[in-house]
Amino acid sequence: MKKIIVVALATVLAAASGAAAQDASAPATYGSVRLSSGFTPDPHSVRMTAGGTLDASGIGSPCTGSVARAPDYELTYTAGSLPLYIYANADSDTTLVVNGPDGRWYCDDDSNGDLNPQVTFNSPTSGTYDIWVGTFDGGTASATLHISELSEDDDSDWGSENSSMPDASMRATYGEVTLNRAFAPDPHRVSLTAGGSIPASNVSDLCVGSIAMAPDYQVTYTAGSLPLAFRTESASDTTLVVNGPDGQWHCDDDGWHSNNAEVRFDKPMSGVYDVWVGTYGGGTTPANLLVTEVP
Repeated sequence: MKKIIVVALATVLAAASGAAAQDASAPATYGSVRLSSGFTPDPHSVRMTAGGTLDASGIGSPCTGSVARAPDYELTYTAGSLPLYIYANADSDTTLVVNGPDGRWYCDDDSNGDLNPQVTFNSPTSGTYDIWVGTFDGGTASATLHISELSEDDDSDWGSENSSMPDASMRATYGEVTLNRAFAPDPHRVSLTAGGSIPASNVSDLCVGSIAMAPDYQVTYTAGSLPLAFRTESASDTTLVVNGPDGQWHCDDDGWHSNNAEVRFDKPMSGVYDVWVGTYGGGTTPANLLVTEVP
């Protein structure tokens, strides 16, 4: 988990005419959220693909990296007495560009350590924060954006996710579906980004890999006489964690072809299945989740 480095806020007092082609009015690519001071869970985390085709240095120094035209994420925040930290984690060198409620641009490259960026608002104002996660060397990269009010000095500790449990009550990041027995097309396929910051072993010693706090996908299923299987497809080594209708946890690492995972219910129950796709080696990776009744 991250080790925070609290630094002076890197602020760019750029006029609107100097904001290159970044468009804070465009819909955010990876969604939006409304948070009030004291929000939980903290941090609020969103997985995304960082980078784009625009040079952030067009905004002005110290902005750097390649970003998209539209914001990656939009935060509408109700401030209290706590600071606000916006930071990103990735295996690649990432950057941050934030357009704050005051219309000013705030940028950072490596203040979060290990080539990860962080923008700190010690006295944040209420309003809308449009956020871009860039790549220092161009192209794109898998990244996780975090929004937090906690520093490493807080009792909650930045590393608390290492002992956290995934939360089946949270809304699934990549959506949900209702499937009835003999559904078509079969398999039902969902593209997503696998991985997260929570060790799957927190669920059970039989579970492996790194997963997110929220489920990746939720399936509401009406069972028949056929088995039900959840499978992964990825060029990387992926794992599966499934919370079934009975509240029990089910996990797998390499039960499907190559390094892909499968959780199979030979006599499935009707109800809600919350599904996490993990990465065996940590970090994130593109993957497909397959839901099928075909053996």
